[in-house]
Amino acid sequence: MKIVIASGKGGTGKTTVAVSLAYTLSLSGKRVTLADCDVEEPNDHLFIQPHIRSNQPVQVLKPVLEAAKCTGCGKCAAVCTYNAVIVIKEKAVFFPSLCHACGFCAHVCPEQAIVEEAHTIGSVQTGSNKNGLPEASFSFAQGLLNIGEAVAPTVIRAVKQSLDRKDIILIDASPGTGCPVVEAIHDADVTILVTEPTPFGLNDLELAVNLCLKLSVPVGIVINRSDGEDRIIADYAKKVGVPVIGRIPFQRRYAESYSKGEILAVTFPELQKPLLEIYSLLEPLTKRALPAVRELESNAGAGGVLPPAEAGPPVLPTEIGIISGKGGTGKTTVVASLAFLAQKKVLLDNDVDAADLHLLLDPELAEVHEFVGGKEYTIDPAGCTSCGLCREACHFDAVHQVSAETADGGSVYRIDPLACEGCGYCAYVCPENVITAEEKLTGHWYVSQTPYGPLVHARLGIGEENSGKLVTRVRKKAGELAAALKLDTLLGDGPPGTGCPVIASVSGIDLALIVTEPTVSGVHDLERILKL
Repeated sequence: MKIVIASGKGGTGKTTVAVSLAYTLSLSGKRVTLADCDVEEPNDHLFIQPHIRSNQPVQVLKPVLEAAKCTGCGKCAAVCTYNAVIVIKEKAVFFPSLCHACGFCAHVCPEQAIVEEAHTIGSVQTGSNKNGLPEASFSFAQGLLNIGEAVAPTVIRAVKQSLDRKDIILIDASPGTGCPVVEAIHDADVTILVTEPTPFGLNDLELAVNLCLKLSVPVGIVINRSDGEDRIIADYAKKVGVPVIGRIPFQRRYAESYSKGEILAVTFPELQKPLLEIYSLLEPLTKRALPAVRELESNAGAGGVLPPAEAGPPVLPTEIGIISGKGGTGKTTVVASLAFLAQKKVLLDNDVDAADLHLLLDPELAEVHEFVGGKEYTIDPAGCTSCGLCREACHFDAVHQVSAETADGGSVYRIDPLACEGCGYCAYVCPENVITAEEKLTGHWYVSQTPYGPLVHARLGIGEENSGKLVTRVRKKAGELAAALKLDTLLGDGPPGTGCPVIASVSGIDLALIVTEPTVSGVHDLERILKL
């Protein structure tokens, strides 16, 4: 069975549940593999102290420019979906942190000035748990995305390919509902969503539940830091038809143990029984009919009115990004407190996968805008001749040959929307012109008025791509608003991790304020975000 442990919100205890469940199941005699697929900020190794036997690089083909050959024609920039290449003074300039390694630019270059070279974006490490726990031996794997790289799903796929399907596989996913989480969840047998009984926990749990249901993956809820009642979560679970399958009590001694990097099920053996009960409820979940995906309520009220622009020349505001490598450190709490104290500022929530700042600021909606994050490509089977050029071109293994519903029983190609990065390379090389693209509405962005000043925020669609582009859109609007209103400060609430949306949040800001916690996990993730 492949079990994913996930959470809409960072810091709910996802890793705590994953490592304790791996230990408890292996202690009961089951073959277990724990796979850490939170590749931006992997923390499982801090608790189990694994013995690593293999360390394999994960590589992609990235473009390298031979500047002497470049004529500045601009064809490479014209086809790049990710804004990773521009032409300045008749020369192409590449931005490696934005590049998704699709290969399109190299294909269209008429001077062959762009070549593709193997580039290491991360690694997959495999081994076993700490030798000090011989009574509970289990296999271990983790992915590690290099600092400054954007394509986390590629590393996650490499981790999953290294796993033995004969084992019970526990996958520790990253927080949120973005493309790394989609890659971790999409082929799972069941997902455990770990949450907390707070308004933040509920808001992000709703997003995560909808993601699982959209991917047709059965799901159960585990409430961490439970007070025994948990009405805010229990009422929601009953309403949507998703069961609460376990609780971990709210106790200070558990928090102290976690902060020192201890496995809770080892230090507190009384937790092993409820963990085994959680596991016993998973297989029945796979046989239940899935509830319907529910429409999410708007995250802002109506009727907000922004102040008019002031006369005079615009100002150039100072942009401060409040970030954290680890989720759940209190980043949004700090931003909201600074919003109360600061003068002449615009607030922005760059955590577009799981925005929470609005929960504290009581916003009134003034503007709503659609966000078209890219294109969705499909192949018309009636015109496909199975030449295979699209599959050869695709760098993401998103094009697959399938049996066609035709009289001759032939085969055609189709595009897997979960693997597709929307680069358009396949459509360009198709000789029959049967690959078409439609612009894809992938989210919304908002401008609201709050008691503490204007707020620009957004919601990326469940499981959608291009969170970095949406972050850029939010930052651009906030800057325009600050300039027009003569407000000299931008306060941005950033996403957790070190991947694509974080890179988009911190590129070009004036100051980063990092919020951490005095725990083993907090220090580990602080080191990675400092490097970024």
